[in-house]
Amino acid sequence: MANHKSALKRIRQTESKRLNNRYYGKTTRNAIKKFRMETNKEEAEKMYPEVVSMIDKLAKRNVIHKNKASNLKSKLALQINRL
Repeated sequence: MANHKSALKRIRQTESKRLNNRYYGKTTRNAIKKFRMETNKEEAEKMYPEVVSMIDKLAKRNVIHKNKASNLKSKLALQINRL
C-alpha cells in the first residue's frame, strides 16, 4: 500500500484516467466498426469526419499511438473509395 498522501492521490488519478481512456477507446472502436459495416457511400462520407476526429483525440491524449491513428484513418479513407 502507498506510504504517502501524494501516492494515494496518484493512485486515484491513475484509476480515473484509466477508466476514461477505456471509455473513449471503446466508443471509438464501436464507431469504427459501425463505419466499416456501412454500405452506403453517402452515409460513410458523412460519418468519416466524426470517426477521424475521435481517432485524432485518442492520439492526442496518447491513448493510441499517432502512427496507429494515421493507419486507421488511411484504412477508413480507402474503405470509402471502395464503396
